[in-house]
Amino acid sequence: MPSTSEEMAQNSHVNGLIQSSDASLEDKLDELRHLMGKTEGDPLRIVGVGAGAWGSVFTALLQDSYGHLRDKVLIRIWRRPGKIVDKATAEQLFEVINSREDVLRRLIRRCAYLKYVEARLGDRTLYADEILKDGFCLNMIDTPVCPLKVVVNLQEAVWDADIVINGLPSTETRGVFEEIRKYWKERITMPIIISLAKGIEAELEPEPRIITPTLMINRATGIPVENILYLGGPNIASEIYNKEYANARICGAEKWRKPLAKFLRQPHFIVWDNGDLVTHEVMGGLKNVYAIGAGMVAALTNESATSKSVYFALCTSEMIFITHLLAEEPEKLAGPLLADTYVTLLKGRNAWYGQQLAKGGLNLEMGDSIKGKGMIQGVSAVKGFYELLSQSSLSVLHPEGNKPVAPVELCPILKVLYKILITREFPLQAILDALRDETMHDPKDRIEIAQTHVFYRPSLLGNQP
Repeated sequence: MPSTSEEMAQNSHVNGLIQSSDASLEDKLDELRHLMGKTEGDPLRIVGVGAGAWGSVFTALLQDSYGHLRDKVLIRIWRRPGKIVDKATAEQLFEVINSREDVLRRLIRRCAYLKYVEARLGDRTLYADEILKDGFCLNMIDTPVCPLKVVVNLQEAVWDADIVINGLPSTETRGVFEEIRKYWKERITMPIIISLAKGIEAELEPEPRIITPTLMINRATGIPVENILYLGGPNIASEIYNKEYANARICGAEKWRKPLAKFLRQPHFIVWDNGDLVTHEVMGGLKNVYAIGAGMVAALTNESATSKSVYFALCTSEMIFITHLLAEEPEKLAGPLLADTYVTLLKGRNAWYGQQLAKGGLNLEMGDSIKGKGMIQGVSAVKGFYELLSQSSLSVLHPEGNKPVAPVELCPILKVLYKILITREFPLQAILDALRDETMHDPKDRIEIAQTHVFYRPSLLGNQP
């Protein structure tokens, strides 16, 4: 028989995740419940909306940590019904199950194993919402999570939610939350919303500005801005669930960001808090733009370290230039932006997408929603940033000729990506032509221009100058 200490060690690992002691977890939950005015017998209701890789993992992290405290918290996730798991994915899923003894035993205990055998043989159709209940996210088959309570009716999922996790792509956020608004009309208390989405849209009238997912949610639902937060960081969903050390920032109003940072923090997932919501959210979308180009360069140059470093120098100089347009104190964003960019270039889906385009594994006609990966949010972000920075009303002085130009004229990589991905005027090879352009300025010149000129445009983020 194991000793008491051995039992404690075994119980501290659930589904591969290091758990805090039950006492400290319950204390953190009680603090949040008290802040939200929950009384005994009324559980805190947390709902994930959207079941992509990060949305599923984020919900699963909460379930692993707090799910056993059922009288105090209920955690569930919504995804659309009807998505069929194809035969190839069912075969891959069967291999994953049989390679993981813990998962195999869990499915056998739940009398759920046989349906995966039948699906492997082609005798049964599986659905994405069905396998999610067993801990399998369609966009992350190789990394099983804990079983989740899955709801396919959106009204049932959100109508009484206290905390909603937005795990939707930015391109779907507005539409889903406009529907949610109908179910919240009679609410007395406002829910808290934590958005994980990284993407932007450009609004050009009455004046150019960036529309982020949190603003989309605010406009769609009428939920006060102080109740909407953004969580982001240099994270790969599968690695976080496999307890690789990671960190993130939750950004928003102080009343909620500090207690939520404490509530979400785990031994391997450190959550800090920050008051600059919109700028961090925009930066989360910006790095996806350049990640696609990084993937293209890697594939087209056969993983040339030299070519990748040239691209990195150019794209980071453009990102620094753009942050000077968006932030009054851009130097505060340098660390978080570069860290998020680095991990996305190494292993993110946007860099993977660029690689697959260059290798011929994908083509632009297939769109930006890719089987097994989900939405490639960098594509819409390329469009958004290009359209925004093309506005003459935002003109800056060009270093040559001292004449006013739209900011995008100082962002050649962004221009090329727009003409490859959006207008499709240029072939993929054009990304290399841009790197080799002999008229290209030294990246440091662009950084110096940004640092020595007054570029800050507070109206881009909806701020008053």
